[in-house]
This record gives sequence, structure tokens and C-alpha cells, in this order.
Amino acid sequence: MLENLTGLVVFAKVVEEGGFSKAAASLGISKSSVSKQVSALEDHLGTRLLNRTTRRFSLTESGTLLYERCQRIVAEVDAAEREAGSLQSNPSGLLRVSAGVSFGRVQLAKLLPGFLFDYPDLSVELVLNDRRVDLVEEGYDVALRIGDLADSSLIARKLCPVRVITVAAPDYLKKRGEPKHPDELAGHEHLAYSYLNEGMSWNFRVGDRTQHARIAPRALANNGDAILTMAESGGGIAQIPTFICADSVRAGRLKPILCGFEPAEFGLYAMYPHARNLPLKVRVFVDFLSRKFRGEPDWDLGIEGP
Repeated sequence: MLENLTGLVVFAKVVEEGGFSKAAASLGISKSSVSKQVSALEDHLGTRLLNRTTRRFSLTESGTLLYERCQRIVAEVDAAEREAGSLQSNPSGLLRVSAGVSFGRVQLAKLLPGFLFDYPDLSVELVLNDRRVDLVEEGYDVALRIGDLADSSLIARKLCPVRVITVAAPDYLKKRGEPKHPDELAGHEHLAYSYLNEGMSWNFRVGDRTQHARIAPRALANNGDAILTMAESGGGIAQIPTFICADSVRAGRLKPILCGFEPAEFGLYAMYPHARNLPLKVRVFVDFLSRKFRGEPDWDLGIEGP
């Protein structure tokens, strides 16, 4: 197994460096040793991983699949070594964090003083923006994102579920009536979050199936706080994450409706560019949030379920 692991590391380095010579220089071994390791790995697997010519190589289909796995293996080995060697290290420097406006303002900001108290040599720059940022291009260490994540090269660690409920102001329901079924949403005023309502429909869980309800929003906004304010002011029916609207529900400014048809949950994820060479400051921040959000989030306590 150890020999196979060495071969996997060498193979991954060849692909990463773009050639046998560069891989040999990076690993500090001879080019012939690199070639032997790759050939031995191919013999062990019984398949060709690289198509070689005198000047270049290309990955076979098997090689492509194996390289994707190798990246994860090498990253895990590196992470294990870093963790073993960093027990006495002290995280320091500037941590740049990207988060959505509503979650960052309502939930994340109140946790940061505790984090900074635990790590006095760290400082944090929190940038709130509801658009999807490019972590690498814009220089962020970690981003907190909510929703169903698109395929990405980023590493995503789920921190907790994010529950969405359907709400309206009591005055609005008194004037327009309270719908008891998603089909009864037609004819009501809808307030929608533009980033999450592609196709302009709301989805509800009905047992093991999903029911789609078409909506025609009277107002769209790319920020949850704006939707909350419109809903509290009687502007219509909205679907809002509980981390935004929990206080309004408890205070009676908004009433949950269609509680037997709750929308599907999303997730809160910590995302960072790659696991390999993950800075300690990112690791301790993500671990801190994971501990804080473990179990049922505070913002869901006392909010009626489906």
C-alpha cells in the first residue's frame, strides 16, 4: 500500500507539473525514478494512465479519473501533516471573509468578537455582498454561502441547515385572506428574492414529493432584509430564511403560513479555494463556526415547524 501511495503522489506531481522532468525536480528524485514509479502504478492498476510521446503526454480516461482522486488523497495527506505539526502554532494575520448581507449582519457579526477573543493575533475583514464572489480572484480566505451549491472547484463544508418559511404580515392576511394550500397563492401579492427564484416558482415539500407553485412577484429584491421590511409593511407573502425573520415572527410582525407545506431546506456552507495548504487561520475559523452552529440553530428555536 505504501508503494502504491508513493506512485500516486508521483503520478499526481507529473500531471501537476506538466512533465516528468519538472516533477522529478519538484520531488528531488531522478527523472528515471519518476518514470519507473508511473510505470509500476500502471502495471499495478492494469491500465495506461498517460499517453506519452518524446515531447509531451496526455491523460487517458483512466488517468483523468485517477488524477481527480489523487488530488484529494494528496490534500488529505498534506492536511494530516499540517495538523500534526501545527498543534503549537498560533494563527495570526488578516482573515478576509465574504458573506451575504443579511446573514453577515444578523448572525455572523455577533459571533466575531468571540472568535477574535479566542485568537488575539488574528484580525478579520468581513465583506458583505449578496453576489457570488470569486474567492481566488478577489482575495478572500473563506466565504459563507447559502443555497444549493453549483459544481465548483471550491471546498465546501456544511455548517448547518438553513430553513425557509412562508410568511406575511397579519394585516395583509386580514385584508386578503390566508392561503391554506400552495395552489391558493395565485391572486396574492408575492415578494421574491431574485437570486433564488429562477423561473419564478416556490417549491414546497408535500410528503416525499415537491410541489411547485408559480408566482408573479409584485416586488423583487436581491437582499433578504429588504424583503423582510416589505413583508412586515404588508406588501405581500414572502419566503424568508428563519435566520432573518425569526425575531419578526416571535414579535408577531409576521405570521408563518402554509406550515404544512414548508419549503425545502438549504444549507450554510463555508467555502475555501482548496484543502491543500489550507492556512491555519481559515481552519480555526471554520472549526469555530462549526461548533457555534452545531445542532439546531438558535434562530429556529420557537419557530413553528411543518
